[in-house]
Amino acid sequence: MKTPQIIRESPVLLLQLQPLLLLLLTGVCIDGYKPVIIVHGILDGPKQFNTIAFHIKKVHPGTEVTVIDLYDNWASLEPMWKQVQGFRKDFNDIVQKATDGVHLVCFSQGGLICRALLSLAPDHNVHTFVSLSSPQAGQYGDTEYLKKVFPDCTKKIVFHFCYNRVGQKVSICNYWNDPHHRPRYLQGNSFLALLNGDRPHSDMKAWRENFLRIKKLVLIGGPDDGVITPWQSSHFGFYDSDENIVEMRNQESYKNDTFGLKTLDARGDVSVCVHSGVKHIQWHSNYTVFRTCIEKWLT
Repeated sequence: MKTPQIIRESPVLLLQLQPLLLLLLTGVCIDGYKPVIIVHGILDGPKQFNTIAFHIKKVHPGTEVTVIDLYDNWASLEPMWKQVQGFRKDFNDIVQKATDGVHLVCFSQGGLICRALLSLAPDHNVHTFVSLSSPQAGQYGDTEYLKKVFPDCTKKIVFHFCYNRVGQKVSICNYWNDPHHRPRYLQGNSFLALLNGDRPHSDMKAWRENFLRIKKLVLIGGPDDGVITPWQSSHFGFYDSDENIVEMRNQESYKNDTFGLKTLDARGDVSVCVHSGVKHIQWHSNYTVFRTCIEKWLT
């Protein structure tokens, strides 16, 4: 085999070019990864996400990872629409600087905040939206979080407080979805009922178009979560009035395509990931979950 002309006649030139070639190759690897925005959940904050940020940077060197530091800990109980407006400025600042797009990784309550951000942003460039154990279809369960917020209440009576103006000033009430009191939910819920299109409103078409700008939706959850109730809510499934599970594709919001979920699914752009043995607060630090459900979508 003949030696390439440039090597045979100009070895010095090749040596001189090596640093430049290495820089170019390294630059491709680093610059090729889109920035990642992380939004925390209820009663936590940025420090809980150091592990997943480390994993992202380790497997995708050079990735810019931002955990938005807003409405941490008890402040996460502020009304959802108030939080959405607060997160919106930081979200927009990052998105506008990232000409090649960004990824969203949003945990628990943060998954609903992110979906609202996407619905309100007509020019966002989010590529992948990772919804990490988030109550996308609502919450209805006696959990430790409910006891922290309403220590004297059980799931059967929370609707009395949640479905009025006072209750809607507490974030968990904004996505409390009592299957035994559907009319009260539709009338009294000012957040999830609008976001899911359960209650028609004038912005539905625009919100749907905005949400459909994403290229991939990744839904992650599992049966041992212990907080998201039912756990299938992390995949847009939920209870019927008898507390039987109605899976995502049989939900009215899916069948009517009220916010674009059916369209995304038809495009092949919905990925559902189920892991057993993972508790709610472990999702963002579990390396197996990261490797099998998240890593491949953050390129």
